[in-house]
Amino acid sequence: MAVMRSIMYIPGNNPKFISKISTIPADIITFDLEDAIPPAEKVATREMIKENLQVGHSGGAQVFVRINNWETLLTDDDLEAIVWPGLDGVTLAKTGCAADVQRLDWKLEELERRRGIPVGTVKISMLLETAKGVANAEECCLASKRNVNAIFGAVDYCRDMHVKLTSAAVEQQYARAKVAVACRMAGIVAIDAPFVDYKDIPGFEKNVADGRQMGYEGRMIIHPGQVEPSNKLYAPDPADVEWAKAVVKVFEEEGLAKGKASVSLNGKMVDTPVYLNAKDILATYLEIEAKNATMNK
Repeated sequence: MAVMRSIMYIPGNNPKFISKISTIPADIITFDLEDAIPPAEKVATREMIKENLQVGHSGGAQVFVRINNWETLLTDDDLEAIVWPGLDGVTLAKTGCAADVQRLDWKLEELERRRGIPVGTVKISMLLETAKGVANAEECCLASKRNVNAIFGAVDYCRDMHVKLTSAAVEQQYARAKVAVACRMAGIVAIDAPFVDYKDIPGFEKNVADGRQMGYEGRMIIHPGQVEPSNKLYAPDPADVEWAKAVVKVFEEEGLAKGKASVSLNGKMVDTPVYLNAKDILATYLEIEAKNATMNK
């Protein structure tokens, strides 16, 4: 699965922001067709995004587009305009139930077949940002094989719940945890909500740490200054990587090779779950290293 530590949102109608994409080291660039675009600008923005799909890759990122939810009656027109070679995925705003995702899956396949794109190329990301979406998180996450992540949308969720959005995020705890668990259950990546106080990097770092302990593996980013901190914070800690290498080595050489499922490392027991956790850390580390090598060519 591709690295998704940082998902940078770019207004699809802003040439100034688009021109800077190559300098933004995000794992995913998402052109926005939804909240950042006023109704009168939707049609022109669709065309601008279509023309800039390849530009979105210029910094080495995957390219997604956030499309309007089905209730707006804009979704079909969004998809007709932006599903072309070069598009890696779409993010469905205000996903509410499995039927929303399944309808999107069907439409994507129809467009892929019509335009000569291999079926399954365009992946699905879901914004779970309403009470309905959070309540149905599990069914949404399981609704399509195209699903690669779900994003907890705290801003719209708090508005829907009639509560104040705060940096402390206490009001988000239930929904935030539920979305993370649903993602893990479905085997997709949990992406945390944007941290709106973008100048507060210490607050951002604390919020990321809290989310990581819930199972989040990446972040929806609204300001370029958050991209590099996000990439660093969602990557394995160097100390954890060294620990994982030692665990894998001792378990395979002293455990598996000798018919044992438990060994000792620095006075602590290493059994199968510890070994598998270490393997996961190394897999993430190697994936990030491979991505960095590709970007540096």
